[in-house]
Amino acid sequence: MLGHRLLPFTRPLTRAYAPKWPRPKPGTSERPPYRAPDPLINNPSATVTALPEEDLTFIHRPPPTAPSPISFTTNPVSPLLRSPSSPTSSALPPLIRPSADKTPPPRLSTEQIVEIRRLRSLDPVKWTRGRLAKKFDCTQQFVALVAATKKSTRAKLIQKRNEEHQANRNKWSEKRSLVVAISQKRRQYW
Repeated sequence: MLGHRLLPFTRPLTRAYAPKWPRPKPGTSERPPYRAPDPLINNPSATVTALPEEDLTFIHRPPPTAPSPISFTTNPVSPLLRSPSSPTSSALPPLIRPSADKTPPPRLSTEQIVEIRRLRSLDPVKWTRGRLAKKFDCTQQFVALVAATKKSTRAKLIQKRNEEHQANRNKWSEKRSLVVAISQKRRQYW
C-alpha cells in the first residue's frame, strides 16, 4: 500500500483551483487589439502613386514644416518666416533677475560712515546691522564691513542669543526634542 500513496514532497506542483490574480479586465479578452488608422492613407495632403509593374503603391506625405506651393519669399505663409511688423525697442532679452535692474544705493559720505561706526559702538544691541542699513540706505554687508563689532562684544551677544535659544528649547515637548535630536544625528552622517 505504501507504493500507491505519494509522499508530501513528491506531489505534482500543480494547483487544484483557479488563481484569484491576475484577473483579466472585463471585456478585454473578447475585444480585438486596437489598430490605429494609417496616417498616410487618411492624410489629405499625401500623394499616392501606384507602380503597376512591381505591384507597389508609393505614398508620400510632405512634412508639416515644408513650405506650401502658395508660399512665396515676398509673402511667406509661415509667420516664422515673415519679417517683424514692428521693430523691437531693445535688442536685448529681458533680465532674468529683477534685482539686476535696480540702481545701486548711493555711496555714503565719510561723515555718514563715521556716524555708523559711532552708533554701532555706542549700542550694538539697539543699532543692529539691519537697522543701520535701513537708516543709511545701504546693505547689511556694508555695515558689517565698515563697523564690525569687537570680538569680545560679539562673543557676549552670541552667548546671550544662545541662552535665549536654549530657554526656548527647554519649552519644547518631549516629542519635539526627540525629532530635533534625530535630525541632528542624521545630519552628522551626511
